[in-house]
Amino acid sequence: MAAQVPTRTPHSLTWTFFEGEWVEGNVAIMGPRTHAAWMASTVFDGARRFEGVTPDLDQHLARVNLSAEKFLLKPVVSLDAWHDLTREGMAKFDAKDALYIRPMYWAETGMVGGGVMFDPESTRWCLCIHESAMPGEGGGMAITLSPYRRPTAECAPVEAKAGCLYPNNAMALTEAARRGFDNCLLRDMLGNVAELGNANVFLAKDGVVKTPAPNGTFLNGVTRRRTIALLREAGVQVEETRLTYADFEAADEIFSAGNFAKVRAITRIDDRQLQPGPFYTQARRLYWDYAHSGGGAR
Repeated sequence: MAAQVPTRTPHSLTWTFFEGEWVEGNVAIMGPRTHAAWMASTVFDGARRFEGVTPDLDQHLARVNLSAEKFLLKPVVSLDAWHDLTREGMAKFDAKDALYIRPMYWAETGMVGGGVMFDPESTRWCLCIHESAMPGEGGGMAITLSPYRRPTAECAPVEAKAGCLYPNNAMALTEAARRGFDNCLLRDMLGNVAELGNANVFLAKDGVVKTPAPNGTFLNGVTRRRTIALLREAGVQVEETRLTYADFEAADEIFSAGNFAKVRAITRIDDRQLQPGPFYTQARRLYWDYAHSGGGAR
């Protein structure tokens, strides 16, 4: 009997550099024996092009190599090569297109122990770039508290942007969506708020901006660090500290910082309505000004 060809999921315009050439579409890069497909031995990063700019592209490309090292894969692509390929790939799209830029590493083969261990020498890689619209400035999010918790370094490779960490986020976001929310706050094992399901999070209270202090349970994001730096340079007091869910329930305003949407307002927490506030407005304006100044791009 002939094998059934699965129905392809439609994707936006996509170009992927794999094995020495650019291929259009959702190119197959793994097989059923690929360790990464079986055992999740993969790391990646995500950068953005929007409005013709690529803020902090250098940091995102450097981080995928750092993630590979932390995950014990081999970062076989130089930063210069990542930059050159990214420029090549972006040129395949219309200049006005908003893009998601995703460099990836993964293990192809396993080692002893029933295949659970992977062989770092089998590290493979690709660069995938695809159209991905930016959320609009006016679109705020409704959030709630997730029952899921973020792992610690004793439980998972939290220092890497590893694919195996994201089912945790996906379950949290799915559970929140079933209750009518766009996103959710996840706590660490001690009960302190760590982050949103797909971004870092900030609150403002009594004229001070606060955000969870990195404690090894979530990535200290590139956009998070940039937002903190820009606000502090503008004279805003920003505290990295321990925050509980009650702190967010009582906040004057809440906003997120992450690569996909950059800086975004949160307009509801549970049943409490919020307005996009002055600190969110300032953070977004500062970030957009920084992005259009050419910051971090090559």
